[in-house]
Amino acid sequence: MKRLILIAVFVLTTGTLAAQNYIIVNSEKVFKSIDAYNTALSTLDKLAEQYQDMVDAKFAEVETLYNNYMNQKASLTAATRQTRENDILAKEKAAQEYQETLFGNDGTLMKKRIEMIEPIQKQVFSAIEAYAKQVGADVVLDSANNPTLLYSNPSVDRTQQVIDVLKK
Repeated sequence: MKRLILIAVFVLTTGTLAAQNYIIVNSEKVFKSIDAYNTALSTLDKLAEQYQDMVDAKFAEVETLYNNYMNQKASLTAATRQTRENDILAKEKAAQEYQETLFGNDGTLMKKRIEMIEPIQKQVFSAIEAYAKQVGADVVLDSANNPTLLYSNPSVDRTQQVIDVLKK
């Protein structure tokens, strides 16, 4: 009885999947075809580099304070050592907080990334949706960086058509 039910489910599922119209799009290729996206990535990379230099300078300052402290530690009184250690820890914490304000999930770089990339993403996803509706696709699969997509027939890949829709 169980076999009969499993066979029936398999046949029905196979029939349902075969009836669906699907297309495959490589979203990474689509994004890279857009000049504004490439420019935004370049700008964000430069900004990240500048921010990293500023963070590195803060941590270098902490390292210098620590090295000076270690060189003078033997000649300092216990109270002075404690004060200097607290200063070093406070500066290190401030540097970490500064790093978080720049690179964290709510940081300056993430906000800039959302500001620059999100409109392009909306445009691309709208173009994919419009193309899918135009060709009557029920499902759109993204082949970019998808470790579970083991094979795709080039005849169902519509990446270039989506790029063409975006260029209009």
